[in-house]
Amino acid sequence: MERSPASPAFWRSPLRGPWFTSLLGVVLLAGIIVLFVTGLLSYAAYNPDLSPVNDKTPDKGVLGFYLFPWPTDPPWLYRLTQGVHVTLGIALVPVLLAKLWSVVPRLFQLPPARSVAHAVERLSLLLLVGGVLFEFVTGVLNIQLDYVFPGSFYPLHFYGAWVFFAAFTVHVVLRAPTAVRNLRRMRAGEEGGAPPPGPRAGGKEGVAPPVSAEEPSLVSPDPAEPTVSRRGAVWLVGGGSLLLLGTTVGRNFDGLPRRTALLAPHGGAEPGSGPNGFQINKTAAARGISAAETSEEAWRLVVTGPSGTVRLSRAELAQLPLHSAALPIACVEGWSTSDQWWRGVRLRDLAALVGHEPGMAPDVLVESLQRHGAFRRAALRANQVRDPRSLLALDVNGERLSADHGYPARIIVPAAPGVLNTKWVARMTFGDL
Repeated sequence: MERSPASPAFWRSPLRGPWFTSLLGVVLLAGIIVLFVTGLLSYAAYNPDLSPVNDKTPDKGVLGFYLFPWPTDPPWLYRLTQGVHVTLGIALVPVLLAKLWSVVPRLFQLPPARSVAHAVERLSLLLLVGGVLFEFVTGVLNIQLDYVFPGSFYPLHFYGAWVFFAAFTVHVVLRAPTAVRNLRRMRAGEEGGAPPPGPRAGGKEGVAPPVSAEEPSLVSPDPAEPTVSRRGAVWLVGGGSLLLLGTTVGRNFDGLPRRTALLAPHGGAEPGSGPNGFQINKTAAARGISAAETSEEAWRLVVTGPSGTVRLSRAELAQLPLHSAALPIACVEGWSTSDQWWRGVRLRDLAALVGHEPGMAPDVLVESLQRHGAFRRAALRANQVRDPRSLLALDVNGERLSADHGYPARIIVPAAPGVLNTKWVARMTFGDL
C-alpha cells in the first residue's frame, strides 16, 4: 500500500503538516472573504435589477438579495473595489496552489467517509476545490481577455462564486476549530515553522502523531530529507504572491507604474500619446464602427422622452450648455485610468430637453452604434442620470474624442463600470425602466 496515494507513506514531503496548512488556510480565509465581498459589489455596480440589458445572470432569484442602487460617490469607488478584487485574486494564486498541495493527501484517504460529518466535509471539499479552481481560472482568463470558456463570463463567474462560497462556508465551519488548535500549537512550540531538535513521538525527527483517531495527520510517517524549511516554504509562497502583485497592480496607475504590469494586457506603454492617449478595451474597428456613419453629416443623436423625440447633430449638441468633469474609467478586468477631463452635455439636461422636470430625471436606456457585443445597450439609474458629473461627453482632455474613445459622443458616469460608459451613442430613451 505504500505505493498507493491512499497510504500516508506515499506522501513523503516533510513540509506538510497542520501548522503549514492552517497558516495558508487563514490567509485564504481572509483573502477569499474580501474577494467575495468585492465581487458582489462589482456585480451590484451593474445595477442588474434595473433592466434586462444590464442583467447577465437570469433567474438569479434570492441570490440578488444584496442589490442596491449603485452610488456615484466617491467617483473612484468602482476603480477601488474592482482593482482590489482582481489584484488580490492574482496575488492569492500561489497561496491557493500551496494550500491545495498541502492537503492533497486527504483527497485520497480511505474510507471515503468515517461519519456523517466527515461525509459532509468530503462533499464540501469536492465543491470547494472544483469551485475555487473554476473561479480562479475563469477570472484569470477574463483578465487576460481570453474568452475560451463556453458561455458568458458574467453568469459563469457569478453562479460559480455562489457554489464555491457555499462550500467554502461549510468547510470553514467544520475546519475552523482544527485550524485554531494547530496555530495555537505553533505558539506552544509543537509543529512550528522549524521542528524542534530531537525525535518526536513515533521515533523519527519531525514526525508528529495524528491529531486524533478521527483525523489522520498530514505529517508523513516516513518523511524524505528536507530541502527547505517550512519557514522557507512560507517565504517562497509569499514571494510568489508579492511578485504577482508587483506585476499586476500597476495597471491601475498611469505612467511608469503601468509598465510594471507585465502579466496584464493593459500593462506596458500607454496606447498612443496626446489627450486621447489612455487605455481602452475595444476599438472602433473591432466593433464595426465606420467613419461614414460617425461623420458630421450622417450621425444624429436620437433622444426620446414624454414630450417626444429630438434629433441632434454633434454641432447642435455643442451649442447646448457644456460642463466638465474629472473622472476615471475602470473595467471589470481590473484595469483603470486616472482622472480624465471630460466635457459635454449633462445627462439630466438632455432629460429636461425631452420633457422631464429639472432635477427629476429618470432612468435612461442608452444604445450604441455598435451592432454586436454584450453591452451595446446599457441602462443607467436615475441617481446616475441626475449627478451633475454624468455627461454625454464630446471631448476629453481638451480635444474631441477619438474614434476608439467613442466619437462622436459617449457616456461618462462617476463610479460606473466601464461597459456602462457607452461609446458611439446613437439613441437615449429617458423613462422608468
